[in-house]
Amino acid sequence: MKAVFVQIKCELGRAYEVAAAIADAEIASEIYSTAGDFDLLVKCYLEDTIDPGHFVTESIQRIEGIRDTRTIMTFRAF
Repeated sequence: MKAVFVQIKCELGRAYEVAAAIADAEIASEIYSTAGDFDLLVKCYLEDTIDPGHFVTESIQRIEGIRDTRTIMTFRAF
């Protein structure tokens, strides 16, 4: 398993709605609201056989209310 973090910029006023949709889809282990350039930080665990690019574009970016994403790949947890 590998951890992937996705920062999400939402349409104005829709951050909680987007967070709820991600939670309902059961694709993330953790969802945080954040301050700054992005509204949400989502932590997902992917099987080694799953392509992170396909996962983000097909499972996350299709959720209504998302304007932009930034994916952070991880290598090792300490």
